[in-house]
Amino acid sequence: MIPVRCFTCGKVISTVWKEYQQRKAAGEDPKKILDSFEFKRYCCRRMLLSHRETVDELNPYT
Repeated sequence: MIPVRCFTCGKVISTVWKEYQQRKAAGEDPKKILDSFEFKRYCCRRMLLSHRETVDELNPYT
């Protein structure tokens, strides 16, 4: 689950997560994707680039 807002600056980032995943899976360059979303701050870029979905991995243990 991607956080709703950037931890550092508070900008909403969750609204672009699905589109980011789709475009990245299609082979588009992550830099160009983030530029098109107008994420200029490195804190917001970090949130999307470094996020890893762990919910599916932890689900069998509940």
